[in-house]
Amino acid sequence: MPEEEVGKVSDFFARPVVAGIELTGTLIVGDKIHLKGHTTDIEQIVNSMQIDNVNVQEARAGDSVGIKVIDRVRRGDTIYRVSD
Repeated sequence: MPEEEVGKVSDFFARPVVAGIELTGTLIVGDKIHLKGHTTDIEQIVNSMQIDNVNVQEARAGDSVGIKVIDRVRRGDTIYRVSD
């Protein structure tokens, strides 16, 4: 499955389990993503995404978004969109 880099983790919040992401590409709710880092290796679907605490369906390069993640991620982890 090809992967395209779409951003990097800039922040992590334990409650709720949310990653702050600086996007370098487009991300849409429903996309499958792969979060990869030194100790991180998670695949999941983007179920919700927020910009400044407002739900959005799509975000583009340059946006800072928050997405719920299923496990801990770390600052600097890379986010890839997975194409089937």
